[in-house]
Amino acid sequence: MKRIMILALALAAMAAFGAAADKPNFSGDWTADFTKSDTGPMPAPASMTRKVEHNDPAVTVTEVQTGGPQGDITLNSKYSTDGKETINQMMGADSKSTAKWDGKALVIATNVDFQGTAVTFTDKWTLSDDGKVMTVARHIAAPQGEFDATYVMNKK
Repeated sequence: MKRIMILALALAAMAAFGAAADKPNFSGDWTADFTKSDTGPMPAPASMTRKVEHNDPAVTVTEVQTGGPQGDITLNSKYSTDGKETINQMMGADSKSTAKWDGKALVIATNVDFQGTAVTFTDKWTLSDDGKVMTVARHIAAPQGEFDATYVMNKK
């Protein structure tokens, strides 16, 4: 009986490790490659970098954009990949986000109200097999309409 319990615990531990290994880790310093990105109808900023600290379920992101339509901005965001809602600041407004895994992709849904204008951002993060390229497929929905953008980011 003791051997069966040890075997069952070992199999459970291996299964848990295997499930965690299926999820990529997005940690790193990333730089947008606008020659491979498609920002949709929005003009691209001159530069965009992201510093991601990912210790599942916690994800912390510092994004710096320079020369964009809103000027130079820095966004600091925290997410929880277990689906718990997080609240961040986005250009002076509270934003509410939920993050969850969809296979190997991390999907982050963010709702923000900019002075009476509700905007929803849905980002789907994926990582290349070699871990050197992060792709963020973004869908933006606002009262004025909806559009998609794709940001290709290279690891420094």
